[in-house]
Amino acid sequence: MRLENCIFCKIANKEIGSEIVDERPTAIAFKDINPKAPVHILIIPKEHVVSLDELGKNGCDVLRDVFSLISDIAVSEGVAQSGYRVVVNIGEEAGQEVDHLHFHLLGGRFMAWPPS
Repeated sequence: MRLENCIFCKIANKEIGSEIVDERPTAIAFKDINPKAPVHILIIPKEHVVSLDELGKNGCDVLRDVFSLISDIAVSEGVAQSGYRVVVNIGEEAGQEVDHLHFHLLGGRFMAWPPS
């Protein structure tokens, strides 16, 4: 399913420009337009899913592709050895700004804990 007014659906369908890093059959990765670290890549399912809570029974294929992308991108971006963070926000209070499931891969700098 594709949501007509979802910016991430439009990126996944290549209807609007984005700096795509890599993709798999069910997921695509692109650079964040407002990066919070030297490496800040968003990884999303190609099909519209609001959050992890709504992934459902077919989520295994999507998550396999998402985490395959994360692993490969960490290597290609040079952060696999030094370390990186993967963040997924679920809901407004957690900081989810786009209602399309997305994972942030952040790296290239020291990350404090806890995050703010």
